[in-house]
Amino acid sequence: MKRELAIFLGIFLFLAIGMHFKEWTSHPINHIMSLPSAGAYGIGPFHPLVFTTVIYLIFIFLRGIGRLFEK
Repeated sequence: MKRELAIFLGIFLFLAIGMHFKEWTSHPINHIMSLPSAGAYGIGPFHPLVFTTVIYLIFIFLRGIGRLFEK
């Protein structure tokens, strides 16, 4: 469980820093404080969790396919 949480948080940080690098390096507190008014694709303030979950599910799917070919 801890490993999966670490993978999820790693994907979250990778996506957050990758998509908003300039905001994280110039004014990270303002970026976090403006999250409630975010409007990314109509998802709103939950868009980081939604996108991370989608990428995590794709990762799990690919890992499952890899395990099938291992056997």
